Parts: sequence; structure tokens; C-alpha cells
Amino acid sequence: MATASVYEFDAIGIDGTAVSLDTYRGRVMLIVNTASACGFTPQFAGMESLWQRYREQGLTILGFPSNEFGGQDPGTDKEISTFCTLEYHVSFPMMSKGKVNGSDAQPLWQWLTREAPGLLGTTAVKWNFTKFLIAKDGRVVKRYAPTATPESIEGDIAKELAR
Repeated sequence: MATASVYEFDAIGIDGTAVSLDTYRGRVMLIVNTASACGFTPQFAGMESLWQRYREQGLTILGFPSNEFGGQDPGTDKEISTFCTLEYHVSFPMMSKGKVNGSDAQPLWQWLTREAPGLLGTTAVKWNFTKFLIAKDGRVVKRYAPTATPESIEGDIAKELAR
């Protein structure tokens, strides 16, 4: 049976606790693969700004660190968490570091990339800070390239929150 929504997945929080994505049922979600030492790392500030502005209206941002691209997140979960908190004041939920590509990718990421293929239908995540916008019903609305800043997708987020 095909997976119908993001709510069918679990993850591990950056603090090691189990997280059921069903916890976020009915909320708009922005799911992002992150890295601490990437040219796009300053997007953490924009993501935190969106979180602060829209969380009370129903937005949840989930960061999923990955070290797959240029070895740009080599630290432990604790080191990543400390960096995000100290450098960018990240307060939105961060998950444990893991894979976003290939057969050993986290199941959530296998599903996201199938639901919203990238350029020319490719399913692989090409770089850090690829983003997936999830509707309140748990379906993938859109995939954004790493170059899409949090500010540039704010309109799409606001539109989903208003639905």
C-alpha cells in the first residue's frame, strides 16, 4: 500500500527522542535537509524567522541535518544542535542527522522525493537546504531548490496556512 501522507512517518529528534510526524497533523510543514557548514547555512535565520512569524498560525519547520553533500555537517547531533542554537537561535524542531538519498535514506526522505521529484523528474536531493512544503492534510505541495530562500517561499506558506 502506498503511503498517503507525511503523518505515517516517524523520525528521531536531535535529542534522541522518537518523534511521530502524526504529532503535526493539521499543520503546514516545511521539511528541510540542513547542514552547518554550507553556503546556504545562513538560511537557518530565515527559517527561524518564518517559524517565529507563523508557528501560532499552524506552521511547523523540521530540520533534518545531513552530511551527504560535501561533508558539510560532520558533527554529532549534540554539536549540530549547539551550533544551530548558538549561531542562528534555532528553536524549531531539529531531527537526528541522517541520509536523505539512496536505499539507506530515511523512509520519510524516500517518500518526499518520490512525491515531489526535482528537475527533470530526478528523485535525488541534490544539495543541502532542499525544502518540501507539506499541506495540512499531509500531502507534499511543492519541492524547492536549495537556492530558494525561506523568504522567497513565504507567500506559498501563507497560502497553505490560509487553506
